[in-house]
Amino acid sequence: MGFGMRGHDLCSKRSFEEFCIAVKELGVTDVQLAFKKSITDIKFDQGMYSPGLGNYLKRTMDRYGVHVAVLGCYINPTNPIESKRQAEVARFIEHLKYARQIGADMVGTETGRFDPKLKHNPATYTEAGYQLLLKSMREIVSAAEKLGVIVGVEGVATHTLYCPEMMLRFLRDIDSPNVEVIMDPVNLLDEKNYKNQDKIIDRAFELYGDRISVMHIKDFKLEDGQLKFEHIGDGLLNFNTVLRNIKFGKPHITMLLECSTPQRYHSDCDYLQKIYDSITEE
Repeated sequence: MGFGMRGHDLCSKRSFEEFCIAVKELGVTDVQLAFKKSITDIKFDQGMYSPGLGNYLKRTMDRYGVHVAVLGCYINPTNPIESKRQAEVARFIEHLKYARQIGADMVGTETGRFDPKLKHNPATYTEAGYQLLLKSMREIVSAAEKLGVIVGVEGVATHTLYCPEMMLRFLRDIDSPNVEVIMDPVNLLDEKNYKNQDKIIDRAFELYGDRISVMHIKDFKLEDGQLKFEHIGDGLLNFNTVLRNIKFGKPHITMLLECSTPQRYHSDCDYLQKIYDSITEE
C-alpha cells in the first residue's frame, strides 16, 4: 500500500510553498489537496485558473516531492437550485484543468444531497435526486474526457449514492472510463447498518472493485446513537475486511488517512501495515 494524508489534516492553512514544505517534512508524498482548506496566498475562485498558475503549482510541488493523489473539489451536484448547481459544476470543471496541469491522479467529489444547504433530505434518495446527479456528472465527465482527467466519485450513506448497488448503477449509467471510485468504508456506514459492515464492504469490492482507485481510511464509533468519525484503530471498523480486499484485489493502492494528525500519521501507517502483513489467503 502507498500511504498519504489529507492536506488540511496535515497542517493548518498556509502559503502554497509552506504547505509543500510541511508535507515534505512529515515524510508524506501523496496528499489529498483541497485548495481552499489548505492554501492562503492564492485565490482559487472560479475564473482564476491559468496555465501560468498551474505551472507555478507544479514546479513548487516537484521541488518538494509532493504528489496530489486527489484534488478535492467536494461539490453538491444534486443542489436543487439550478443556478447553484451550475456554479458547482463549473467550479469542478475548472479543477479538472488544475488537475491536468499539476499531475493530480483525479479530482474527487461526493455525490451530495437534494438540498441547497446539503442538509439531510429524504428527496436525496429519490429517482429525481439520482437523475439530477446524472445530469451534473454527465456535464463534468464530458469535460473530463476532453481533458484526459479522471473524476473520482465517493459514495456516502447519507448522499445520493448511498449504497454499493447505487454506485454500481451510477457507473453503468455514466459509462465512462474517466470515472473511478474513491472508496471510504466508513462513509458507507451509518447507525443502522454498521453491524453489517463486513457484508457492505465486501459487496462494494465485489460490485466495482475494479473501479476503486483510491482509499480513504478512518475509523468510527457510536456516540449517543450517532455514528462519529474516530482515529484509526480507536473505533469499530473491521480493518481486516478492508485490508483483505485490498491485499488480494488492489495492490499498491493509495491509502489516504483521515482523522489522523502529524503526530499520529506514522504510527497509524504502521498499525495498518501490521494488519495488512498478517493477512493470508484463506
